[in-house]
Amino acid sequence: MTWQTEIDSPIGSLLITCNDDGITGLHMGAHAMGEVHEHQVLQRARKQLEEYFAGARTSFDLPLAAQGTDFQRNVWKRLCEIPYGRTASYGELAARIGNPKASRAVGAANGRNPIAVIVPCHRVIGADGSLTGFGGGLERKQWLLEHERNVAAEA
Repeated sequence: MTWQTEIDSPIGSLLITCNDDGITGLHMGAHAMGEVHEHQVLQRARKQLEEYFAGARTSFDLPLAAQGTDFQRNVWKRLCEIPYGRTASYGELAARIGNPKASRAVGAANGRNPIAVIVPCHRVIGADGSLTGFGGGLERKQWLLEHERNVAAEA
């Protein structure tokens, strides 16, 4: 069974989904289809996201259950290792997974991340420092990066 809930955030409406194993998705600008069903994992996610957006949380402690290939899951795991308030390029991420020539494949896996914000795909930028594609839109990516930089600078 899948549960879902919506929360309002500074970057718009967020739809969070989970199953018995953990969070399966976080989608920006999306709305619940049908009934909203609360689950304890969704309640924890809501609380932690509210803390994140308030600047009181720099990491998430939630069970994740994203569906993807082994390569995609490895990239998503590495995304979680990029420190709060920092960024990494696709090439740097490819090197971290042991395949420095796989920056395009890393970019594709990053783009398929179903759990945005919690799995911080917004922290990946172009080698030249440019903000590159982001499923939630570049304005949201810029907001998230500036939010994290500001919070980190205050710490």
